Order: sequence, then C-alpha cells, then structure tokens
Amino acid sequence: MPENCGIEQVAILRHRRGTRWMHWINFPLLAIMIWSGLRIYAADSRDPFGFGIGLVGWHWFDFLPDSVNDALGLRRKLAKGLAWHFTFGWLFTLNGLAYAIYSWRTREWRHVFPERRSFGDAAAVIRHDLFIRNKPLPPQGRYNGAQRLSYTLILVLGAVAIVTGFAIYRPSQLNLLTRMLGGYERAKTIHFFVTISFLVFFVVHVLQVVRAGWKNFASMVTGYEVIDRPVPGGLVAEPDLDPDGPVPPGDAVPPPDAVRDGFVGLNAAAAGAAGDDLEVGDV
Repeated sequence: MPENCGIEQVAILRHRRGTRWMHWINFPLLAIMIWSGLRIYAADSRDPFGFGIGLVGWHWFDFLPDSVNDALGLRRKLAKGLAWHFTFGWLFTLNGLAYAIYSWRTREWRHVFPERRSFGDAAAVIRHDLFIRNKPLPPQGRYNGAQRLSYTLILVLGAVAIVTGFAIYRPSQLNLLTRMLGGYERAKTIHFFVTISFLVFFVVHVLQVVRAGWKNFASMVTGYEVIDRPVPGGLVAEPDLDPDGPVPPGDAVPPPDAVRDGFVGLNAAAAGAAGDDLEVGDV
C-alpha cells in the first residue's frame, strides 16, 4: 500500500429499511405457517408420504415418525393447526404483496432478480464456497449470482405456496384454480414439497449467514456494513446521491453504475448521522 494512503471506514447500505422489516416479519410468519402446516399433516392417520405395503401391515418409512410428532406436539391437532394456518396465511400473503409493491416501487428487484451473468457467477460462488475454486470471486453487486438465483427461487416458491394454499383451502369456490393445479391431491402435494423447500432453504441460509460472519448478520438489522478501504492521500470520498427513478421517503438509490462498478464512499460517522436516508453502493 502506498505510504500516502489513509484508511477510512465506509458504511455500505446492504439492505433497505423496507427489505429488512419485511424480512424479519416474514421469519416468524413462515415459521408459524410451517409449524401449523405440520400439525395438519400429522393429523392424517397415516403419513401420506410414507412408504410401505399396507396390505400386509408393513410400513417402512414415515416422513414425520411418531417420535418427531410427539416431540413437536403435532399429533392429532387438526383443528388448532387449521386455525393457526389460515390466520397466519393471510398475514404471510399480505407481507408478500407488500414486498412485491415495495420492490417494484423502489426498483429493488433489479438487485434480486438474476442477470444474464448470474448463472456463471453462481457456479463460481458455489465452487468457491465448497473450496473447489481457489481463485477470487468475480466482482459482485449487492447480491452475488448464487444469492440472486436462490432469492428469486424462494420468491417464486412463496407465490406457489400461496396459490396452492388457496386451491386446497377453497377447492369448491376456486374449482378452476384447483383443476389447473391438477386437482386437490396434486395441489396438496405441491404445497407440501414447497414447504420442504422452505425448510431446506432455511438451513442453507442460516449456514451461509454463519459462514459470512457477524457483520453480514448485523447488516440485516442495521442496514449497514462498515468496511475499511484505503484512500489515496488520506482523502475521504464525497457521497454521490443522484437517485435513479422514484424513491419513497427515507430511501435513496445511487445510479446503477455506482452500484455495479464501484461504490460511493461515505465516512462511517456521516453514515451514523444520516441513518437510512442515504444509500451507499456496494464494493
């Protein structure tokens, strides 16, 4: 590093206020939805996704064996499971609609949906995370290619969960929707495996957060991640706040080039004073 270079702490806005709120609201909603859904599932006298030969009394495998049902308090709680599931299902749906509107209004979707290069970047990220690739990762925006693909997939699965949920909630009133999904049993099966996909995503997501470290987790709470960067001559870069498109009060968006190709510097003290009224591009 050149001798005349100083170090400044730069606050980078990783997650907007609205994104953070809806993320943390969605966490307990989805947890309750899965828990109550398993109550409904466990109310079946026989595990519908188990394997065995019923005619001779052999049952080789239960997706949720009795020991799991007993430990989680899931056995024979159909009425309570339905009540919780339907109540929080509406809240889950409203939160999803709010995120869709917010993402469209703030153009947040540009950072989440995959780009043309996302598939190649995702493969490089996966090889890097599995310690197969030793080369440094390509330049990343707010989310890398693997995150863009997985987050988009989870949004699609959320929409599928809502649609199939309505199909099995009101199969008579929404008969056309239920038939389009292949019938009641097919819609129920799709709904179940979407739930399993949520559980798999949750485990992988938590492991990745732990691997990324405390600063990454804190950024989903505060919105900012503070990093050190060298500054030639000890100068502090001035923030560039040229917004791109309509932005609701409290959020500002830098130009796309600032997000993709570099970042807009902000002294950490200034970031603390500005709060969420200032967005800083990613490294």
